[in-house]
Amino acid sequence: MDERLVDLDYAAELVEDGASVTVSGMTFVRNPVALTAALIRRGARGLCFIDREPGFVLDMLAAAGALRCIRAAMASFELYGLAPSVRRLAERGEVEYIEDSCGAVIAGLRAGAQGVPFMPARGLLGSQLLELHEKRWGTWRRIRDPWTGEELVAVKAITPDYALVHVHVSDPYGNAVIEGPRFEDELKIRAARRVIISAERIVPPEELRGFRHQLSATMLHVEAVVHAPGGAWPTAMPGLYEADYEAIRGYHQAALEGRAMEWIEANMSRLLRGGRG
Repeated sequence: MDERLVDLDYAAELVEDGASVTVSGMTFVRNPVALTAALIRRGARGLCFIDREPGFVLDMLAAAGALRCIRAAMASFELYGLAPSVRRLAERGEVEYIEDSCGAVIAGLRAGAQGVPFMPARGLLGSQLLELHEKRWGTWRRIRDPWTGEELVAVKAITPDYALVHVHVSDPYGNAVIEGPRFEDELKIRAARRVIISAERIVPPEELRGFRHQLSATMLHVEAVVHAPGGAWPTAMPGLYEADYEAIRGYHQAALEGRAMEWIEANMSRLLRGGRG
């Protein structure tokens, strides 16, 4: 077996410009911040971002000019409202924003993870989004249940080029464990064509034997592993550290004033080093 341990710069080089990307966690929880900061430092461009309820790292990428499109159900900064840089770009038409629903994104990821072309979903009929997804974006389509005749919506499989996932522990080969809430991360790992993991701890494979029924990723899915202690900062890492709301508030205020990239550049060392200056 070949070890897959690489550094942040190497991992960032793997994600080519123009690729579609999804990330771990949600809003201010278990974002792959160090990996995202490395992408920004590399000068990534033309990415298409796909997620259900992204927050901090999505706004970072938007502020850095790395995105050409965003597909999300909610680009949220929790109590602060919508992700400010994302909102600014969408309102100006500087990024294509594909508005989705939580159920549809999960259905699409589930289809991608299972290797099927689509997944049927309820709860989308009657929405004005249906026509947009059918005619403009080509991601939903009305179908009939072949047994009952019920009208449903087929959600096209979501198969991102890359999933960037921050985990609690991994071995050097990509066998990894997420402790606490996993959200849709296990679907993302299986739906994505290539997976890059950053981990709080790197351990020998034998240490994961006790987790054999809890592995969120295996070496079959993972292309590269980065040792990144604190790699979710300033978002939370359940069981290890809370979200740093002082830092998040500082970023949010800067983003509202159109200075998000200034904040990112000023804090780049901390973003790459897990809050350590």
